[in-house]
Amino acid sequence: MKFKLVLFDLDGTVLDTLQDLGDAVNYAMSLHGFPSHTLDEFRFMVGNGVRKLVRRAMPDELKGDEDLHQECLGQFWKYYSDHIMVHTKPYPGIPELVRDLQAKGVTVAIASNKFQEGADRLIHHFYPTIETIVGDRPDVPMKPDPTMVNLILEKYGNSADLRRHTALVGDAVTDIQAAANAGVTGIGVSWGLRPVSALLDLGLDPAMIARDAAHLGELLGL
Repeated sequence: MKFKLVLFDLDGTVLDTLQDLGDAVNYAMSLHGFPSHTLDEFRFMVGNGVRKLVRRAMPDELKGDEDLHQECLGQFWKYYSDHIMVHTKPYPGIPELVRDLQAKGVTVAIASNKFQEGADRLIHHFYPTIETIVGDRPDVPMKPDPTMVNLILEKYGNSADLRRHTALVGDAVTDIQAAANAGVTGIGVSWGLRPVSALLDLGLDPAMIARDAAHLGELLGL
């Protein structure tokens, strides 16, 4: 199928952000003498916004301490805001894929559970031709809720034909669930922050999981 609108997840799909996220969380944990975590451990913590990420990194016996959680979250924010692009980089072939999609007249947008300010900064820097970016903000529920997808669809007319020709591309279960909840095509990627096994366990057809950027281009009809 040739798609008219392609929505990309951010973390783990168009940008490898894991190192910078992990460094910021570990910095916050270190201020309290809490254990640090490895990048592999962070792979199972990301995907549901930074609030849950920070809580998941806290010691089990302290996860319910709301004041402490807020303090750690603030420390995370400060460090991450100052170090958001130290290690972060695009995945191989994705900038070229975005360019090729746009050259073919396909509208490309971002639907991400990353906080809005961070999503804006990173996409404006690494993918400046992408204009529409919907991230985590107080008035927009996070994926797998379909609101992010629906907001973008509404911006571009939200016709039945457009919905049939819209894909949401992501590395996480929440992306595929959001696509299903919005009634658009869900496409997984194999290079993300979350294990491919989670997509397979969800029941996603292996043929709808891109091996690399070239394969993703094929799935998107290029």
